[in-house]
Amino acid sequence: MEHRLYQIDAFSDTIFGGNPACVVPLDKWLPDEILLKIAKENAVAETAFFVDKGDKIHLRWFTPEIEMDLCGHATLASAHCLTTILDYQKDEIVFQTLSGDLIVKVENGQYKMDFPSRMPVADNLPSTISKSLNIQPREILKSRDYVLVYENETEIRSIKIDRQLFDQINLDPGGVIVTAIGDSCDFVSRFFTPQASILEDPVTGSAHCSLIPFWAKRLNKKELYAQQVSERMGKLYCEDRRDRVIISGQAKTYSIGNLWTE
Repeated sequence: MEHRLYQIDAFSDTIFGGNPACVVPLDKWLPDEILLKIAKENAVAETAFFVDKGDKIHLRWFTPEIEMDLCGHATLASAHCLTTILDYQKDEIVFQTLSGDLIVKVENGQYKMDFPSRMPVADNLPSTISKSLNIQPREILKSRDYVLVYENETEIRSIKIDRQLFDQINLDPGGVIVTAIGDSCDFVSRFFTPQASILEDPVTGSAHCSLIPFWAKRLNKKELYAQQVSERMGKLYCEDRRDRVIISGQAKTYSIGNLWTE
C-alpha cells in the first residue's frame, strides 16, 4: 500500500531550521505496530499521522519509540501540510487527539495552536538526572516534564548531558526542560528525552505548555517571544490564556515523497 509522506521543518521560516517532522495522511488507520515502524524508519523526533473525519481530523504522534500524548511541532507541521499542500479550505483546523481537541488557525503566515496549559509545580530532582548535568539548576519544577530553571541563557547554551547516566531514568512520555530568561527574547529553553534515539529535541512545542504559564507569571506578561536554543534553533510566539496557551510559529516544506507498507 502506498502513502504520501511530507517532511516539514516546524517553528522555522527557513528549511534546515526548527524541528523536522514527518506527516503521513491516511484514509484509515493502519495497525499501531505499522505506525511505529514507519516512525522508526523516518528517524525524526516525531511522525504525525492523521485521518480526515470531516468535522475533525484525528491526529496521532509517534516517536521512533512510543506514541506521544502531545506534540507541538508535528501538529504545526500537520497544519502546514493541510493548508499549503492538501488545499484544506476551512478557516480553522480541529485536531482530535489524546490531549483533547486542538484548534489551529492560520494568521499572517503563522500557525496559532491552542494547547492545554500545564503549570509546573515545585518538585525534587532525581539524583540520576542531577548527576547527569554539568550545571545544576536554581529551581526544580515538574508537570509532564521536569522544568529546570537556570540563571541565564549562557548557562542554558552551556549545558551538557552525561547520557550514560541520563538514560538510566524513564520519564515516558516526558522529558527534561532547561530554561532561563533570554538575552534577546523573553525566555530560552532546551529539551532532553532520556532513552530516546534523539537525545535533544530541536524545538518542543509541548514543552511550552509548561514554559508559557511559568514565565507569564514570573515576568508578569501575557504575550512572550521564546527561542529554543538547540543547534537548529526554533522561534515560538506565545500567549498565556490561563487554562490554555497559544503557541505560534512558521513552517517550511522540506521534501515530499512516498512510502509503502505491505
